[in-house]
Amino acid sequence: MSEIEIIQTDITKLHVDAIVNAANAALCGGGGVDGAIHKAAGKELLEECRVLGGCKTGYAKITKAYNLPAKLVIHTVGPVWYGGHKDEAKLLASCYRECMKIAKKNQVESIAFPSISCGAYRFPIPSACEIAVTEIQKFMQKDSNIKKITFACFDAKVENALNKVLNNN
Repeated sequence: MSEIEIIQTDITKLHVDAIVNAANAALCGGGGVDGAIHKAAGKELLEECRVLGGCKTGYAKITKAYNLPAKLVIHTVGPVWYGGHKDEAKLLASCYRECMKIAKKNQVESIAFPSISCGAYRFPIPSACEIAVTEIQKFMQKDSNIKKITFACFDAKVENALNKVLNNN
């Protein structure tokens, strides 16, 4: 049985097998969690990302974690919110599924997620949290070697929204 933990914390400080990076399509670092992960991991992360050829929205790619306490970084590109008329919900759900598939393939037992698309990409937090929890729970019901899933929240608003969804599921 897997444990789901929701905490307000800096994802770059977590001692887990893998952290998820809410990346841009170029995988070259940017603002928010993406910039923080690249800064904490060191220049080697950017060097490895440059050879991956970018990543499409809704998909994910994996790298080493370099100077981070985590072992791996799974980079996923969440959708920018355009009002919900450009398959944003389907794309965000795909991000979580793809990250979990990559985690399973790489024998990850503990993984931490940021709130994908909830910062600069403006995805509505309640909807994003519902998608995140639903997709993680669906994946875990099938089968998985993942023992612990952490949602690393950047603020109390996201933490409260995730707790509300988790308590209602």
